[in-house]
Amino acid sequence: MAEKFCVTITHCRTDGDKATLGFVVANAAQGSEKETMIFLSCDGVYCAAKGEAEKVDEGAPFAPLKELVTKFVNAGGKIWVCTPCMKKRGLTEDDLVEGATPAGGAALIEWLSSGSPCVAY
Repeated sequence: MAEKFCVTITHCRTDGDKATLGFVVANAAQGSEKETMIFLSCDGVYCAAKGEAEKVDEGAPFAPLKELVTKFVNAGGKIWVCTPCMKKRGLTEDDLVEGATPAGGAALIEWLSSGSPCVAY
């Protein structure tokens, strides 16, 4: 069984439900002692932009996105943010929340090449 797990999220402002569900699944994987990485691309990069996660709250039974992001990072989860997607949206590393790291597609491919399953939202 794979020791790693990947969740890719391509939505935040455009679909808070998908962003929320992606972080719910990532937290479950991290809680199952899988080394878990979230790869944010397209509109999903806003999940890691300062002040953006606070704007997403899908309501019960889900926690607000900000809480899910904080829980994931505090549990040791990795958040990688697509560098070209950040640039397209005018975001820099300074705009990211603590625990989020810019990363390119090559880093994602390397992670997946280790046999990591991946789900996408």
